[in-house]
Amino acid sequence: MKKIALAVLAILSCTFSAHAQDWAKARLEKSPRHQEWVDIKYGNRTVHAFVVYPEVKSKAPAVLVIHEIFGLTDWAREVTDEVAAAGYVAIAPDLLSGFGPQGGGSSEFSGDDDRVKAVSALNADVITADLNATADYVKKLPAVNGKLAVTGFCWGGGQSFRFATNRHDLSAAFVFYGGPPKDVSAITAPVYGFYAGNDARIDATIPDTIEAMKKAGKKYDPVTYDGAGHGFMRAGEDPTKTTGNDANIKAREDAWVRWKALLKGM
Repeated sequence: MKKIALAVLAILSCTFSAHAQDWAKARLEKSPRHQEWVDIKYGNRTVHAFVVYPEVKSKAPAVLVIHEIFGLTDWAREVTDEVAAAGYVAIAPDLLSGFGPQGGGSSEFSGDDDRVKAVSALNADVITADLNATADYVKKLPAVNGKLAVTGFCWGGGQSFRFATNRHDLSAAFVFYGGPPKDVSAITAPVYGFYAGNDARIDATIPDTIEAMKKAGKKYDPVTYDGAGHGFMRAGEDPTKTTGNDANIKAREDAWVRWKALLKGM
């Protein structure tokens, strides 16, 4: 029964399995951009994070990328590389750092179910502290111009929205098919939503979020991509076509066009 419950949780949280991402790993290995792993230490915590630098002449804004409920997978790192390709210093913390087998992180778990269970059990205050430490680290990098945005996918989409309530130096928050926080009154950055048309669980939260953000005097701009399913940013680029379809592919392409324009306008 426990395994069944975990499987259901994974389906509800991110429709498509994160396993078998050799294609994402291969794209990472072909990337011309500088990639590195860093250990961010604060208090008694050490957060392992993946950083990718853009190929640009001048300092660039930073984008903090929050992974899905499956942890820091190859796809999560690959999309971080894509953000860097667009001209930004991108950093993706492994929020399972220290919580894996033998004190490891996402890569130490045996499968999706174990990672889903571990991410679901993370303490909200620890998540916020890890994200703040990561944000502080990346903002101090010599290649960063001081601007910071946050983005996240699936579970990470909800965390990016929630982080906007805790971090007040954000230039923008980009929420990919994630739910809203309970209280939006502390948000200072504009929030841009990217949602799937075939995702009733998340889409049902949008009308109330629009109203809550409007009432609080906050900017919230949601866009829904017809026909796409939850997780379309990953499913839409899966070359095996086992999880992708035309609607997901188009949604991903359209979302990237919008996202890049919004990043450029920060």
